[in-house]
Amino acid sequence: MSADFSFQNDTFFIAGVWDRSSVAGLDFKGFLRHGRGVSGELVFDFRALKFIDMAGVVFFLALQNDLALGSVKSKRINLPANFQKLFELCEKHYQRTQKEIPKRLSFFEFFEKFGALGFEFLKILKRFINFSGFFFLTLFFTLKRPQTFRFVSFLYHIENSALKALPIIILTALLVGVVLAYQAAFQLAQFGANIFIVDLVGISATRELAPLIAAIVIAGRSASAYTAQIGVMKLTDEIAAMNTMGFSTFNFIIIPRVLALMIAMPLIVAVSDFVSILGGMIVAQVSLDINFAEFIRRFKESVELKHILIGLAKAPAFGFLIAMIACFRGLEAKNTTQSIGTYTTKSVVNAIFWVIAFDALFSVILTQAGL
Repeated sequence: MSADFSFQNDTFFIAGVWDRSSVAGLDFKGFLRHGRGVSGELVFDFRALKFIDMAGVVFFLALQNDLALGSVKSKRINLPANFQKLFELCEKHYQRTQKEIPKRLSFFEFFEKFGALGFEFLKILKRFINFSGFFFLTLFFTLKRPQTFRFVSFLYHIENSALKALPIIILTALLVGVVLAYQAAFQLAQFGANIFIVDLVGISATRELAPLIAAIVIAGRSASAYTAQIGVMKLTDEIAAMNTMGFSTFNFIIIPRVLALMIAMPLIVAVSDFVSILGGMIVAQVSLDINFAEFIRRFKESVELKHILIGLAKAPAFGFLIAMIACFRGLEAKNTTQSIGTYTTKSVVNAIFWVIAFDALFSVILTQAGL
C-alpha cells in the first residue's frame, strides 16, 4: 500500500503507508506550495494513517519546519498513540539542514578576500623576519662563546636528518638519472649524436636536477620531522619549561637543526650527483652502446668543474631554507594535535616552494653572470 493524501479546507488528510519507499516518490515542494497557500493554520489529519516509519516522520517534520520559516503555523491531529511516540522521539533529535547555495563573489568581495590573503601573508613574513633576526643574533653569540654550542645535538641531527635519508636520496637520484638519460637516448639516436648524452646528463644532473631533487626529498622528509618535533615540544609545554628555566629555545632547538642541514646538504647533493650520473651511464651502456670508460672520458671533456661546484654551492642555501622554514612552522603550531598536522603540511609545502623558487633565481642570476 502506498502513501495517500488529499487537501481540503486548509487540511491535509493523510492515509495509507508512509515508509521509506513511498515517501521517496512524493513531491515535497508541492506539499510546501499547498501549505503556504492556506489562510489560517494548516492541519495534518492522520486518522486514516495505516503505517509510518522514520522516513515518513522526517518528511512531515521537514515540511512543518519549512512552513514555520514562512510564518505558516501547522499542527497534527488524530495521530495514533504508537506513531505519536515515534514523532516525539524524532522531533526531540531532529535538526533541519538546509542545502547551502554557493555564493558568487562580487567584484569588490574578490579583491577584499585577495587583500585579506595578502595582509595575512605580510603578517607571516613579518614573523619570519623576526624569527630570522633572533636566529642570527643567537648564532652570533654562539660563535662568540663556542662552548654554548650543542655539538652532540648537532651530530645527532646530521645523522637523523641527512645520513639516514641517503637510501631514499640514492634511489630517487638513480631513477632521475635513468629517466633523463632514457628519454634523451631515443632523441639523440635519431640524429646519430649518441655521445652527447654525456653532456646532457652530466650538466643537467650536476647543475640542476640532482641538487633540486635532493632538496625536495629532504624538504619532504626532514622539514616535516623538524616541524612535528618542535610542534609536539610546544604541545607538551617542553619549550615553555625551557624558557622558564632560562634556556634559549634557539640555542637548544633551532641552531643545531639548521646548521646540521646546512653542513649535510653538500654531502647529500654530492651523492645525488654521483648516483644520477651512474644511472645515465647504465642507460648509455644499454641503449646507446657507450661503455663506462668512454662515458667517463667524455664527461671529463664536456662537463666543466663549475657545473659541479654550482650544484654543491646551492646545497647549503637549500639546507638553510628548509631548516629555517621547518623550525619556524614548528614554533607557529598551536597547542592542539590538529595544528601540528596542519603546520607540518604547511612546512613541507613552503619548503618545497621556496627551494624551487630559489633554484630558479640562482639559475637566472648565474646565467646572467655567464656561469
